[in-house]
Amino acid sequence: MEICKSVKVVRAELYFLPVDLRVPLKFGDQILSSVKCARVRVEIESSDGMRAEGWGETPLSAAWVWPSSIEYHIREKRLIEVCKLIAASYIESDLEGHPFDIGYQFIGNHLGDVISSHNKCHEDEEALPYLGALVAFSAFDLAVYDAYAKMNDCRVFEVFNENFLNFDLSKAFDDERFSGKVISDYLEPPKSKLPVWHLVGGLDPLDNEELIGNEPNDGYPNVLSDWIRTDGLKCLKVKLKGTDWDWDFARMLKVFSIANNEGVDFYSTDFNCTVMDPEYVNSILDALKKEASDSYEKLLYVEQPFPYELDKYMIDVTSVAERKSIYLDESAHDWTYVKLGKSLGWNGVALKTCKTLTGAMLSLSWAKENGLKLMVQDLTNPMLAQIPHVLLAANAGTIMGVESNAMQFYPEASLPEAKVHPGIYKRTDGNLDLSTLGNSGFGYKINEINRDLPDPAFVSD
Repeated sequence: MEICKSVKVVRAELYFLPVDLRVPLKFGDQILSSVKCARVRVEIESSDGMRAEGWGETPLSAAWVWPSSIEYHIREKRLIEVCKLIAASYIESDLEGHPFDIGYQFIGNHLGDVISSHNKCHEDEEALPYLGALVAFSAFDLAVYDAYAKMNDCRVFEVFNENFLNFDLSKAFDDERFSGKVISDYLEPPKSKLPVWHLVGGLDPLDNEELIGNEPNDGYPNVLSDWIRTDGLKCLKVKLKGTDWDWDFARMLKVFSIANNEGVDFYSTDFNCTVMDPEYVNSILDALKKEASDSYEKLLYVEQPFPYELDKYMIDVTSVAERKSIYLDESAHDWTYVKLGKSLGWNGVALKTCKTLTGAMLSLSWAKENGLKLMVQDLTNPMLAQIPHVLLAANAGTIMGVESNAMQFYPEASLPEAKVHPGIYKRTDGNLDLSTLGNSGFGYKINEINRDLPDPAFVSD
């Protein structure tokens, strides 16, 4: 079969799927109880008239992408507005090429105009952050990759080699060290099983003594030890406040005590981007090493403790990195921020499909070439959003598997998808099983998933 190298997007449909959480999820000082997911269907066309459809999806988690005192529903409404603006701009841009070319050019040449247009309509209000627009665009970006790989009868992560791509990475990075190198040079053979990380949220009850009586009685666990036993968990990420040393340290010790008794092997910590001084993190790590050395040895990395605005808060994190690996997350909008982070002492980066697959591939390639470690972090991805997320981890080569917590916070949301891919939506023996995925696109098997969609919120004609 001849490779189709260049396509353009000729149609886009945008849907919004509401999801309610079974228990609240805390992001910094924000508490999430519901979320809308943006689902996108695109049609692409090749130069010889071939057409294919593709799907992409992401949660519009305003609490994460837009920390603010503005009411949640207002921020979410504006993210929905931006999705619609992107849909129109995406078609009007008439971009052509490989999905990487299209995504790269849209982010570089068009996304800023969308943000400016949106903010102009809300000039008396807080400006939409770049991360919000990036997340809104990610569903479109994913959908084009899905369609393109289907058109070429292959999997998405097989289209990043020189047979498909139109240029090497030296152009994207303006760096001759990447001359002759393409994204596939930095990918690994895909894994069909992945160790999975459980999120211990700041509001989660750890044991029966912390239950307050209003927990859901829906057949799913409510306390940490039950989650560990039910799902065979071996990896835990612990959410902390970052503003209350005593609470954070006590929380870590209690989580680790429970988890060590249940045979958990690995930990990470997430200070929710609220810390301003590395000494806060260092002192907790030093105290942990002194008082619970076994747990300290199991701590694989520290997820971004410091504010989102990396270029505004130029904090040298070398002292933290000397103790434990420290991973950029919220600040890693694109590879240029990963480069800036390395100059400040960061030695790892957490990738997310919700920042676009195009951007994730660039950050992955730059990070690996420059010796940074990788992780793939969750945005509590349900439904279709879960599949590209776990596939990124399966192909990237992470420090340890993938974080996946939608089954904690809204497991019922993904029941139609779980009937087709049970191993991707249920954690078994501490792993996710990707073996049911199809061999083209992201392998959604969308025609086998019995999900009724609402009327589209936007259709380009």
